[in-house]
Amino acid sequence: MLDLDSDFVPGVGSSYVSSEPEVSTSSTAYTPAKASTPKVIAKKSAPFNLEAYLQSVPAIVCLSHLRWDFVYQRPQHLLSRFAKHTQLYFFEEPYFEDNAEPRLETHQREEGNVTLVIAHLPHGLTPEESDAKQIELLNVFFKENNLEQSVFWYYTPMALEITRHFKPSLTVFDCMDELSAFKFAPPRLLELEAEMLEKADVVFTGGQSLYEAKKDRHQEVYAFPSSIDKAHFATARQNHQEPADQAHIPHPRMGFFGVVDERFDIELLRDLSAKRPEWQFVIIGPVVKIDPAHLPQAENIHYLGGKSYQELPSYLSGWDVAMLLFAQNESTKFISPTKTPEYLAAGRPVVSTPIRDVVRPYGDLDLVHIADGAAAFEAAVEKALVQREDQDWMRRTDDYLAGISWDKTWQNMVRLMHNVTKEKQEKKLRAGV
Repeated sequence: MLDLDSDFVPGVGSSYVSSEPEVSTSSTAYTPAKASTPKVIAKKSAPFNLEAYLQSVPAIVCLSHLRWDFVYQRPQHLLSRFAKHTQLYFFEEPYFEDNAEPRLETHQREEGNVTLVIAHLPHGLTPEESDAKQIELLNVFFKENNLEQSVFWYYTPMALEITRHFKPSLTVFDCMDELSAFKFAPPRLLELEAEMLEKADVVFTGGQSLYEAKKDRHQEVYAFPSSIDKAHFATARQNHQEPADQAHIPHPRMGFFGVVDERFDIELLRDLSAKRPEWQFVIIGPVVKIDPAHLPQAENIHYLGGKSYQELPSYLSGWDVAMLLFAQNESTKFISPTKTPEYLAAGRPVVSTPIRDVVRPYGDLDLVHIADGAAAFEAAVEKALVQREDQDWMRRTDDYLAGISWDKTWQNMVRLMHNVTKEKQEKKLRAGV
């Protein structure tokens, strides 16, 4: 999504330090307090051949609660990189239709490198019946496509209900969000997460806060916070032709892109728009899980709907300030918004509510304005409106962003997968299995 949000910088709250020169951190990297500093792997190993390891992986099977075509975020950034080296099957949650014949439907994405797999099931099934139908379909599909020894990559523990009987070569749990805190979370999610943590060989978290919450529940937990495709979002610093639905909106413009759901601070937007009618608030993204009728309506609030990943820089280019309008509730306690470095790469000053993984490191490094409450947010926006002329801020921002990228995040994840796979194989040899 532009969010259900959820890069890795060695020494920046991550639990894994690579010796590779391409992942060395910049001199301005944030270092958390000693009490929260995760473990560091210091042992040296033989040179790691990423391509050789990936060639040994027959396929990646991803089980996701998110749909590939909804919004482009963490899963797409990471998995599209795997798909350049090995087969990638992305299993989405099923569609339920009247009188549907149970079947699996496949679609190709990323120039044929990604295969989407979606179950179609009839309405009226109990959860147990739905799981049983999906298991039948998966058993056939896995056998036909030789997927029994694949790497399983989970985004939702709920998928265990239909996959726990398989025996993958490696099980990865990429815990990008605290799903149990989200609106309409299934009652069994916490129970299944405990099973997921027991079953997983390695666990990645979508941010430092999530790492701190999970680190004592598994021996192999590593923090990989939000990362950035700098080249893509840096194009927003160039002159773009204004998108037609934004071109008529006066300045100054305060923008937000992301999913508008229970994490979005509706009342903060309402208060700001009323206090500053001359400011224009541009909101980009789909509205889900909340009633659109509850959103504040005003002449200076502009809901432009969802946009593609490719379109985002052209909208960002026309904003004066970018906003992280997140409420303070259980659903935002552990989020690590991907849009934070994306806004900064676009060269836009950023104002955020006090989300923990934005305060650390962005607020602590004085790269993002942190504001709690409408009055503080209004004052922070006033400061941000003149910040684009601050060359020292821009230099420090670029220095920080130089140390992170989705490529580096993915490479370090693959290295960990290789290490854990090697340890599993050695353990089997010692056991004579």
